[in-house]
Amino acid sequence: MNGVLVIDKPKGPTSFDVVRQVRGLLKVKKVGHTGTLDPMATGVLPLCLGEATKVAGFITEGDKAYDAVVRLGAETDTQDAEGKVVAEAPVPALTAPLLEDVLGRFRGSFDQVPPMYSAVKVGGKRLYELARAGEEVERASRHVTVYELVLRDFSANQLRLSVRCSKGFFVRTLAYDIGRALGCGAHLEALRRTSSGPFTLAHALPLADLAELAREPEALAKRLLPVSQALTDLPAVRVSAADAVRVSHGVPVEAPAHPGRVRVVDPSEALLAVAEVVRGRLRYLRVLV
Repeated sequence: MNGVLVIDKPKGPTSFDVVRQVRGLLKVKKVGHTGTLDPMATGVLPLCLGEATKVAGFITEGDKAYDAVVRLGAETDTQDAEGKVVAEAPVPALTAPLLEDVLGRFRGSFDQVPPMYSAVKVGGKRLYELARAGEEVERASRHVTVYELVLRDFSANQLRLSVRCSKGFFVRTLAYDIGRALGCGAHLEALRRTSSGPFTLAHALPLADLAELAREPEALAKRLLPVSQALTDLPAVRVSAADAVRVSHGVPVEAPAHPGRVRVVDPSEALLAVAEVVRGRLRYLRVLV
């Protein structure tokens, strides 16, 4: 069983819990996720099955989109609703112009410091492991990009936002930073991922439906997306049948494309490799045939 299965993750389980459940229900040894979702988060979680695990690392490079609910007036130690409240302050009178002014500070590219409760590694240990041990360490900031940040609605102490961002962006930290900018503190109350790379909620199967689908091989096969669909965000370099053989053996071929990462496909559009174009030739990152 090879391909990408997009799960609509429910609130509660970790991404690793979902992987274990899928592995057990489908009897597939090789299953990998393409970027974690916090237990409280729901939504799009693409899983790579079988040979598709070879491209899992490249899928994580894709942009992500979320719908988020931000609760104003209280900060938590985890920056989300799962944590303990550590500070509270009155919320100022909110207006659309005020909020647009604040949100404008978080559009575009900037540096973001990852939260202590995250899977980022420092000194070989996950930050959340250090946080649970009562330690707080200095974290290097990461350069991130917010392509779109839309205020959907707001009330006296709550914001509803839609975010489209680069990989590695923490919406929890966005909520925290918005609270600091407003002077009242905030935390992330709810989060739903609506897309990950080329995959959206329209592709996603509710986890609760998986057990029943596992008993219907034909129906399950229809939900399994081909590996080639996983990387449609990358420009395609099409090679001839003769060059496809060279690609399969890792032999560099000429590529009339702009420098950067590409997917290499044969005349039938089958995915052959992921590569970088360097000085007009393909340098392979992963050969899939």
